[in-house]
Formats: sequence, structure tokens, C-alpha cells
Amino acid sequence: MMKEIRIVTPVGMLGYGIPREDFHRAIEAGAQAVIVDSGSTDPGPYQLGLGAMLASPEAYARDLRIILEGIGKRRIPLLIGSAGGSGTARQVNDLIAIIGTIAGDLGRRLKVAAIYADVDASIVRDSLASGHIAPCASAPPLTVADIDASTHIVAQMGAEPILKVLREQPDVDVVVCGRAYDPSPFAAFCMLHGIDAPGTYWHMGKIMECGGVCAEPKGKVILATVREDSFDLTPMSPHERCTPLSVAAHTLYEKTRPDLLAGPGGMLDLTASQYEQIDLQTTRVRGSVFRPSEGYQVKLEGAAVCGYRTIFIGGVRDPILIGQIDPFLERVRARMAGIFPELEGGEARLHFHVYGKHAVMGQQELLRDAVPHEVGVLGEVTAPTQALANAICSATRIGVLHMPYPGQKATAGNFALPLNPPENAIGPVCRFSIYHLMTVDAPDSLFPYRMLEV
Repeated sequence: MMKEIRIVTPVGMLGYGIPREDFHRAIEAGAQAVIVDSGSTDPGPYQLGLGAMLASPEAYARDLRIILEGIGKRRIPLLIGSAGGSGTARQVNDLIAIIGTIAGDLGRRLKVAAIYADVDASIVRDSLASGHIAPCASAPPLTVADIDASTHIVAQMGAEPILKVLREQPDVDVVVCGRAYDPSPFAAFCMLHGIDAPGTYWHMGKIMECGGVCAEPKGKVILATVREDSFDLTPMSPHERCTPLSVAAHTLYEKTRPDLLAGPGGMLDLTASQYEQIDLQTTRVRGSVFRPSEGYQVKLEGAAVCGYRTIFIGGVRDPILIGQIDPFLERVRARMAGIFPELEGGEARLHFHVYGKHAVMGQQELLRDAVPHEVGVLGEVTAPTQALANAICSATRIGVLHMPYPGQKATAGNFALPLNPPENAIGPVCRFSIYHLMTVDAPDSLFPYRMLEV
């Protein structure tokens, strides 16, 4: 049991680059664990659907070498959440293989725990049939067809499976988790060392999993000093500082609302949280409360391939066309629907993103009267096959290039294409087929682990 523990996060996402000097500064400051997130649904469902890694193997190896050198100096553990992006078993194993290669280079033997988060489709079907699955956020009701279409299904683990490993394997060097709620490794390490304050460690983990983003200017390496009644946040770059404003503002990051944050097993309530500057670089946080839920729910994530995508991009400089770009593109869309019945029937989809004119906010854009002097048009086609997506995209690109419009002065050259070939096949497109909450009997029931030496 410890009255105070120190945790370092070297970067908000493993593979994004670690400042070596800042990281070693945290190690020398007495860090007792290195905890880093390695996954997210932010990039969309393709990682889960296609088994893609969030960063390149080279990027993971670069960051992991710096971390493994640091933890070797003090013999402290490394905890990694959501291995490889979506936290599938393959991504867990691939990350462990990279760790093994580096350990060999460093002449070290590491005791590694792999915690898996893959869920068999039969378990999800049975849970759906028994009424134990509900939509998460705006997801539609789950169907058996959605489950069967999923190429991968993972569950988002809370702190309990990680705490189980830490208790049963006290000499573990590295814990590599499958899909995990981002703050879970932080919470588990605090629970292991007797920090009996869920509101404190869940709030700390919720901030720390993003690394030094809560500092000003935004940084990477950050050190948390955690005790039962509060936690301190200190960036490890001498050019950064955490302030009450910068830390509190981080609560707005990727949240439906900034005061109540739902997670496995309950709700983090920040309505009474207080933020205090205690030195030039450090802010202290206290007053956060965790409210357990009656039943324990984990989030399920599943992804399915829903078609194939081809895109083109170009620019328009003609003010005559820019002034009527929306109706012009609607006429292109109508012409394409007349050529390709798959568009008319909904099997294929055509979207235009007009950059410089509401491409980001769409109908929610407030500055609707601004007149740009040039716009970029991104045409995006999704279809059941790559060949059909290519065909529709090519025809659409020609339509945008050559279809006439009122007031046109030049018969060609009104659409500038920067790429050759002008159409680019993206490949398979995925959707989140499962984004739902499942009630479980025990928090660790879906998350087996195995031990190995590398």
C-alpha cells in the first residue's frame, strides 16, 4: 500500500513519437509505472474491420525502444491499453512480437502478460437473445445480421482484468491489453497500490491517457502524482505547464458532456471537481466522484465491410461555377443516377465534399454567407464492388469536369485535377456493425490472459 504513487505517460498514443529527454526526466523523477494508450475508435471502424494497425511497426518499435530502455533502469512495469489500434488478439500478439525483438536487442528477458478482448459472435448472439444488450449513444438496435456480418468483435475492458493480472503476476514487466477503456490501466495500477478513491484515479486516467495534451502548449510526456484526495499533473518538458484552465478544458475533449463521463461499471461525476495551481508547471485536481452503476456493462465494438470506395479530388476557381456549385453538383448526381441504377436503388452511394464551402460543418455551418474565391471538390463513391465504385467515380469525375452550367465562359478547364490517375481506389470500406453495451456477470469474464517470456 502506498500513500502516493507516480505514473508517467510518454505520449497520448503509442507510435506517435516520444521525446526521449522528457521521458527520461520523468523516469528520474521517480515514476513507478509507465502507462500508454495504443488505440481508439477515432479513426473509424477500418482498423477493427480490416485488422489494420494504427501506427506502423517502425513507429511502434521506435517508441517502445525508448520506453523499454527507461523501465529497465528502474525495473518498473509498462502497461499498454488497446494494442495496435482496435485491440484484437492479433494486434496484441503483433505488439508483443515487436517488444520481443527490442528486448533481444537490449539483452533482456521480459515477463509479458497478454490480456485478450476478442468476443465470439455466439456469446453476443446469446446475450442479445437474453435481452442483455442495448445501444450505446446513437447506435441503432443490434440485430443478428449485424453480429454475423462483423469481421471482428471486441469488448472494452475495465480495470478489473488488468488488476487481476497485476495481483496474480506481481513480477510482470509488461502488460499488453486488448481493447480497453482508456483510463482502465491507470485505475488498475492505483487500485493495486491501495489508492481507495475511484473518483480520483478515474479522472486522472481520463486525462493522462491523452498524454500531455492537457498542458499549454500541448505536449507529450506527463507525470501524475496520485493520492487518495487529489492528483497532480506535471508536464516533463520545461517549456510546458499545466494550468487549471488547460486541465479543466481537457474535459471538453471528445465528450458528449464535460461533467458526467460514463465508463465500465459506473459514471465519473466531475461537477464538484476543483483545479488548483500549486507551482509554475503543476495543477492539482480534487473533488471528483465515481458513482457505480447497478449492473456492470462493457462496450462491444464490431466492424463489417460494407463496400468499396473510390475517390477523386479537384479544385474550382471559376467564380461563376462557385456561385452555383451546389445545384451544379446536384445535376451531376442526377445524371449519374440515370446512368447507374445502383445509385438510384441505394446499392451504391455518391457524396461530394466541397472544401471551402461547408465541407466540415455541413448544414450546421454558421458562416453560410462567406463567398470563397476557390473551392475543392472531393467526390466519394462507395459501391458493392471495387470495379463498380471505379466506374461510377470515373463517370462522376468526367461529369464534374465537362457538364455545362449557366453563364459558363470556358468550355473546359474549369476543374483542376492535381492527381494522376485522377481516380484513386481506396479499397474496402467498413462500418461499425456493433457499438453497443452488454451487461456481464463479472467484469473480467470476457478477458482471458496468458503469460509469456520474450
